[in-house]
Amino acid sequence: MDDLLIRGGDVIDGTGAPARQANVAVRGGRIVAIEPGLAGPARRVIDARGHVVAPGFIDVKTHSDFALPLYPCAQSRVHQGVTTELVGSCGFTAAPVPAGRLAAVSDYLAGMAPGYAFRETGFAEYVESFPATSVNVAMQVGHNTVRVAVMGLENRAPTAQEFARMERLVEEALDAGAVGLSTGPFTAPGAFASPQELESLARVAARRGAGYATHLRDEAGTIFESLREAIAVAERTGVRTRIVHLKLSGTANWGGAPRLLEEIVAARDRGVHIDCDQYPYTTALNPLRNLLPPSVQEGGVARMVERLADSGVRDDIRARIAEQGLNGFGRVPSWEAVRVSMSAGAPHDVGRTVADIAARLACDPVDALCAVLVADRGGTRGFVTCMDEQDVRTFLACPWILVGSDGRAFGPGGPLAGELPHPRVYGTFPRVLGHYARDLGLLTLPQAVHKMTGATAAALGLTDRGVLRSGAAADITVFDQAAIIDRATFDEPRCHAAGIAHVIVNGVAVIDGGVHTGALPGRVLRRTAAGVA
Repeated sequence: MDDLLIRGGDVIDGTGAPARQANVAVRGGRIVAIEPGLAGPARRVIDARGHVVAPGFIDVKTHSDFALPLYPCAQSRVHQGVTTELVGSCGFTAAPVPAGRLAAVSDYLAGMAPGYAFRETGFAEYVESFPATSVNVAMQVGHNTVRVAVMGLENRAPTAQEFARMERLVEEALDAGAVGLSTGPFTAPGAFASPQELESLARVAARRGAGYATHLRDEAGTIFESLREAIAVAERTGVRTRIVHLKLSGTANWGGAPRLLEEIVAARDRGVHIDCDQYPYTTALNPLRNLLPPSVQEGGVARMVERLADSGVRDDIRARIAEQGLNGFGRVPSWEAVRVSMSAGAPHDVGRTVADIAARLACDPVDALCAVLVADRGGTRGFVTCMDEQDVRTFLACPWILVGSDGRAFGPGGPLAGELPHPRVYGTFPRVLGHYARDLGLLTLPQAVHKMTGATAAALGLTDRGVLRSGAAADITVFDQAAIIDRATFDEPRCHAAGIAHVIVNGVAVIDGGVHTGALPGRVLRRTAAGVA
């Protein structure tokens, strides 16, 4: 007897093929048959008439390693159809934390991980002790964390001994099952690393058949140079590379998506293994200290706070922003485009723009931003509206650009109750399917599903997920094509999407009739010689 029979739905299998009418049988956590008219006995039958039956969505770009231990039910993820998350993005990871380096790593990552309890741990122990969750989790090892663990926030090249230690930590993580290395040279300490340092560590990933994902060094003023740096690493090392949350930030770059795509397509056409992902919004979310020159963070958080209290340093920051715009984000229309999403030291400012705060304090916006950062020792997070909608649509219409939320798992209450999350946390995948595919027609539904399932699985080396086929893991999302849409907004972000009826993870119902069952059937997926499983 089958455990589950999903009957009467339109199967979109994740390969890009058109929908077909079929029933899906599940037994022992795996799909055992996909056939029209399949009617064998089953312990549970789901009537999927009028619904699409698709592979569970794979979120290829998240920071949920800092959130799933706080919200293991991952309500914000599964309610939008996500069954697998790739964590450890942009060089930020919760491990490794070698003995004696806990204070340095936790201090550095405070802005990324409010509420998270860091501990000394090797990567293998971290993987083994990861809590049970409602979603599958694939992990990366982050260069920023590794560099801080070895040499702190020093703005210099590593010594030969330090690099050997960094290399060893990356090797240990990959041997423990990490799917790849992630880097974030847009901010300290990644910004202090030369392209050669990143390339040398990418070679470590290449030797082990792992992947490499990078936040571009700059997504604004020097974005094309930064893109070429990433392509060069991919080309010289042969490592499969992914550029995360592809965007053109800053008003000077708006409208440049076709030109950026041309350079990436040219690299792909000459055989460079390079992928990209994006989120379907014009607003980013980041620790607001990253808007300032990387040199401000040099030496650690205590040094940064001292600098930000210095009027002379603030004058230098003001001059730099006037000349070049926000670090990594370029010029934005005004300080109304920067809005606080979380501030432990100034919770009354959550939801307010930097322009609002400056008016309240009767000071310059740079002084206002620095004051908020000083109040919570650099932990402030915030929204930055920095992209053009037409560029977002151009990238989204490209069938090989993957979908990644750049978000985190959230749930009701808990340690992040005071945060104003980005709506992408609750709405990314339904927004692509509903707003951009169904309503605007930028993609067919099979194309949209492929971008967030089969194509993503191929990019990550996931051997038995992302496609509905006999023998594959039973990660399945059932949704109403006519009703699916995101409902989260910047003012009311904690709203689950409409149209997600059922979500199955490893054969277990996590969303049943639109309701979370409380089940925690997710697995940590590990890279092996045969792939990621």
